[in-house]
Amino acid sequence: MSHVAATRPADLGADRVTAGSTAGADAGVATGATAGATAGAATRVTEREPSTAELVNRLSDQVSRLARDEIRLAAAELRTKGKRVGTGAGLLGGAGVLAWFGLMTVLAGLVLLLATVMPAWIAAFVVAVAVFVVAGVLALIGRKQLQRGTPPVPEEALAGVKQDIATVSERAHR
Repeated sequence: MSHVAATRPADLGADRVTAGSTAGADAGVATGATAGATAGAATRVTEREPSTAELVNRLSDQVSRLARDEIRLAAAELRTKGKRVGTGAGLLGGAGVLAWFGLMTVLAGLVLLLATVMPAWIAAFVVAVAVFVVAGVLALIGRKQLQRGTPPVPEEALAGVKQDIATVSERAHR
């Protein structure tokens, strides 16, 4: 929230005390007025309070900047998450292909093993039925997991926006 809470020096509307002498008076040279009256004396320069229009203009600028920053943060977060998901999906795809080849080899071996105690065609059907049962169970579990999933959301950016809104609301009520 530092980009909202930070106040620029131009935003401060307080009285400022400055040295009220010219360069010549600072050097000890009188410049038409008596040196004792103006040389070391401090004068108060009062800055005017910003008008309502100026404050509204500043608010508009700050809100616009805040919105742009939050959108950039959300886009960067989604890009990072997208790259990670893409890499993970590619690696899982490669692992799945290799696992498929391994499973097919195991199933062929299982059919050959069962073919020693029963005809080969019956052994092939027994193995196929077992594979379909396992596939059905995995499909049901996968469907349930997909239903529980949430859409990809830029969580950090949303948290930042909520914090910004809370801070602005809090300060507005003061």
